[in-house]
Order: sequence, then C-alpha cells, then structure tokens
Amino acid sequence: KVVKGGRRFSFTALVVVGDGNGMVGVGYGKAKEVPAAISKGVEEAKKNFFRVPRVEDRTIPHRVQGEAAAGVVMLRPATPGTGVIAGGPVRAVLECAGIHDVLSKSLGSSNQINIVHATIQALRELEEPASVAARRGLPMDEVVPAPLLRDIQKAGA
Repeated sequence: KVVKGGRRFSFTALVVVGDGNGMVGVGYGKAKEVPAAISKGVEEAKKNFFRVPRVEDRTIPHRVQGEAAAGVVMLRPATPGTGVIAGGPVRAVLECAGIHDVLSKSLGSSNQINIVHATIQALRELEEPASVAARRGLPMDEVVPAPLLRDIQKAGA
C-alpha cells in the first residue's frame, strides 16, 4: 500500500503443517512482518488439522479430484515404490500428510494458494473403504477392488 510517507509492506504466508502420519492442515497468515505472518499461518493450520485416510500408511484409497476457485487437482493411488509424483504445492501437502505413493495432476489455475486448497479439498473427500461398505450395506469384497482388499487385509494382519 502506498501512503504519503512511502510504501507500507504486508507479507502473507501459506503454511502446511502435518505429522507425516495421516494428519495435515493448511493455514494462511498475513502480517506486517514475515515471522508474524508465518506464525499466524501455523496457528490457523493447526486449527484446520484433519485425518487423511490411507492404505498401508502409504497411498490413498481411491481416485479423487479437488477444486478450489480455478485450481483443480486430481489424485490417484499408486503401487509401492512409485513415490510422490506431484508438482511443488501438491507435493508439499502430500508429504506433510504422510502419503508416499501417489500420482497427481494439477489442472486449471497455477496459483499456488488455489492448488494447495484444491489438494486439501481432495484429501477431505477421501473415504475409508470400510465406511463406504457400511454405508452401502454390502460386504467389503463387493465394494473394494481385489488388489486394494488384499492390501487392506495384509496391513490389518
């Protein structure tokens, strides 16, 4: 902002926090100093913490697409050893969430804030296979694809 005495600067910080074990949150802080903006972002991110459903503690249970403004992010589960195939903002969120094998594609806007919010929205839409089966009133083997069912049973055993 420009005032009579010169420019007044303001800084913003988009912060992603996670425990690397299925919990993640995002916050946006704005202040006159950089450290204050970061701390505000961290506080908001902690308030927005949520659990991400994972299979074998490494990938997501199913395909999902998240949208925020014009930012669109598609996430797909991947086989062990694939790694996180994602662009900068998406990769940061997925690594904080503790997801190690996933394929992603960012579509639409390249605005990092919208891409991060689209990724968070996609992760919020994920559902555990057991809850889908319970909602439909069907056994797990009728709802879940065979390879995923084997992974779930192997992880549970």
